[in-house]
Amino acid sequence: MRYFITLSYDGTRFHGWQIQPNGISVQEELERALSTLLRRPTAVTGAGRTDAGVHARMMVAHFDTDAAIDPRQLAYKLNRLLPRDIAVERIVPVADSMHARFSATSRMYRYYIHTCKEPFLRAYSCEMHYPLDFGKMNEAARMLLDYSDFGAFCKAHTDVKTTLCTVTHAEWTQLSPVSWRFEIRANRFLRNMVRAVVGTLIEVGRGRLSLDGFRRVVEGRQRSEAGESMPGNALFLEDIVY
Repeated sequence: MRYFITLSYDGTRFHGWQIQPNGISVQEELERALSTLLRRPTAVTGAGRTDAGVHARMMVAHFDTDAAIDPRQLAYKLNRLLPRDIAVERIVPVADSMHARFSATSRMYRYYIHTCKEPFLRAYSCEMHYPLDFGKMNEAARMLLDYSDFGAFCKAHTDVKTTLCTVTHAEWTQLSPVSWRFEIRANRFLRNMVRAVVGTLIEVGRGRLSLDGFRRVVEGRQRSEAGESMPGNALFLEDIVY
């Protein structure tokens, strides 16, 4: 039978979601705990990959088992066994045709920045030290909805089969006098895409890239023409819809 696990995690000490040969991952921790409790090797498949240092307020993964389980009890036991930076919200049975990655219809990320030295934001937000024109940044962000090919924001030399995505929402919102949040929703995301989009929007906000220039970057589909990849500590996977 197939089950969905909904969980959250602080990605600070992890080398991303996916199992890595040279560092600990969220997937590895979850599989180890689940295999221990079910007393058999149990693999989990996530809704996507988060990079090193990136957090998730909502991640979904599925696993298959023939064992008779009580989902609420298993969730409770997993939380007792998992480290404190991973929390299981719930486990639910689903149809065998459901897939944590391929059945998802949309995902939403948020990126946080602040514009002054702030010790209580530094762990989960990116500190900026120059003026930013958020009006221009929002004009550029709205342009993303006009396109479907986001090769300009895909990490180079990856094995991705297509750079096509459907972005349905992209907007900067002010949270306080010194803090802002970028929110973006799409049917899928490319590796490093959100951090590259944010880095390019920052270039617009600094006046180093015009709105026409931003459009040319997207249309050019060359990663080398886009902005830098922003730090992962300020990025959160917030929502997944099925």
